Amino acid sequence: MTGKMTDLVVAGQLAARAAGRRIRAEIEPPPDLDRFSRAMEQVLAKAPEGIVRDYCWVYIPATRPPWVDANMAVDEGDELSYFAEGRVYVSPALDIYVTPSLQLWCKIGDRGEVFRGTRSSHSFRAPGSGPVSFGNYFPNDWADPQGARKESDDVYGQVSGELLVLVIRWHGAARDGLRALGAAGDPTGLLRQELERIEQGNTTPEGWHYLWHLGPAEIYRKQHAANGDACIACMTHGDVGILQRDVDLPLEASTEISWAWCVQQLPSTLREDTVPSHDYMSIAVEIDNGRDITYYWSINLPVGTGYDCPLPNWAGKEFHVVVRSGETGLGRWHNERRNLYKDYLSYMGSPPARVVRVWLIANSIFQRGRGVCDYADIRLQAGGKEVRVL
Repeated sequence: MTGKMTDLVVAGQLAARAAGRRIRAEIEPPPDLDRFSRAMEQVLAKAPEGIVRDYCWVYIPATRPPWVDANMAVDEGDELSYFAEGRVYVSPALDIYVTPSLQLWCKIGDRGEVFRGTRSSHSFRAPGSGPVSFGNYFPNDWADPQGARKESDDVYGQVSGELLVLVIRWHGAARDGLRALGAAGDPTGLLRQELERIEQGNTTPEGWHYLWHLGPAEIYRKQHAANGDACIACMTHGDVGILQRDVDLPLEASTEISWAWCVQQLPSTLREDTVPSHDYMSIAVEIDNGRDITYYWSINLPVGTGYDCPLPNWAGKEFHVVVRSGETGLGRWHNERRNLYKDYLSYMGSPPARVVRVWLIANSIFQRGRGVCDYADIRLQAGGKEVRVL
């Protein structure tokens, strides 16, 4: 386990890195919300007749708990698009912030389910009728699909920054509205980018789903390795996502997980066991008590290192185990095998009854580095039975 001294050392390293980037003018200034609003108002002013039904602006300080009324009520089936700009700072000194793509969530009506897109713009068909509202996510987490929070709303006092959101309700389909509005002028490129996102479609590998309360992403894609075998490619850069697949096997003395992976680039340059440096890629197994054990390749922690997740919302739920370390072997395929029963017993205590899910995890929001990895041949074995996950 890390202590306060380790946390301070890592924070100092990140502060020194951020200071160096400031001296070299490599840190991007916060987004200009006034410029964003002027540019989008100019785009809307040129909208052809019958394209935009109505629109509104929503300003959300980072310290404001969910939910913020957008002053727009919609009917089920209405199609909308939103465009968001801004940042929410976890630590300006360490240059750690969250983008709108992760921070901004939406819901329709008081009992509507929360959702967000994969980018800072998103188009959707209203799943129900009622007022549109938006909410900050980090540093809290959703306790239920209606947007109740796990932590006190006081945690929003720990962050700073702001978001500005443009919400457009179209007369018809969002895709058609974006095309027509873009043809009249798109100096920011935001309309084209949102249209490209829509036309790309859902990139989630078939049979898998993203953890609902963390939200969707475009991190994982089904591909083929050089030898032709099916694999899931992971590319994370300043984002986070947990991809899940349901399984059902007993957790007993013989229960194992095996997989192949090729890690091309690690997302962290610092030890991953502190909050401000907790960027990593891993494969995890969820047990029926709600806990998971996750295996990852560390930049420098020794193989066999195990620790409870340092993030407050995940402490006591997720346990990390280092199975490879350092840069030697990056870019090559490796086969791994772990006995889940022995690992749980060794690191976490008395094992519960069953394995219920396999996860792929990627996080790069803290240092905003790039992580690249391919996964293949994921299998679970228990009592002579084998389940092919990938």
